[in-house]
Amino acid sequence: AGPVAVRKAIQYALAIAHGLTAAHDKGILHRDLKPENVFVTGDNRVKILDFGLAKLTQDQFAGSNSVATAPAPTQPGVVLGTVGYMAPEQVRGLPVDHRADLFALGAILYELLSGRRAFSRDTAPETMTAILNEDPPDLSGAPAAVPPELVRIVNRCLEKRPSERFQTQAISPSRCRASRTRLASPERRLRLQLDLHR
Repeated sequence: AGPVAVRKAIQYALAIAHGLTAAHDKGILHRDLKPENVFVTGDNRVKILDFGLAKLTQDQFAGSNSVATAPAPTQPGVVLGTVGYMAPEQVRGLPVDHRADLFALGAILYELLSGRRAFSRDTAPETMTAILNEDPPDLSGAPAAVPPELVRIVNRCLEKRPSERFQTQAISPSRCRASRTRLASPERRLRLQLDLHR
């Protein structure tokens, strides 16, 4: 569909990050975040859809007092997700945590800014190999100038190793909204939402 304006891309990414924060705070991992699962309403509100591959973290299972049915735990070696947006650990069939959702957010933000997928090859196996071994093309070639801070945010989300990505989303959506008046740029707000801590 082509790239969107930088400010609009940041607005959408912030809204997705807020939605992920809410899910992660409840111990829910989406595991299949992609553009098709992000819906923008007529009044420009962003909603995350299709939690069909979502998984409760072990902490949520342990802390629950109620009886609920839950999907069977993911078996090691089983690959779940959509090729092109899966984190490397998903591609390898390894256990995932919230940082896999942040990788997918980075892939979506890359696509919003550039108008093309970060990891797009002719076949699914080639795309999975690219996710594991290659960096996406530099955003400096995007149709609109992408601020360096935003490039750093995208690159950090797309790090191959989870330990190199943002580690938490420690800033709550309400605190992030309150910070808007104090922060100079939308890029800084997004970075704050994704967590500056390593």
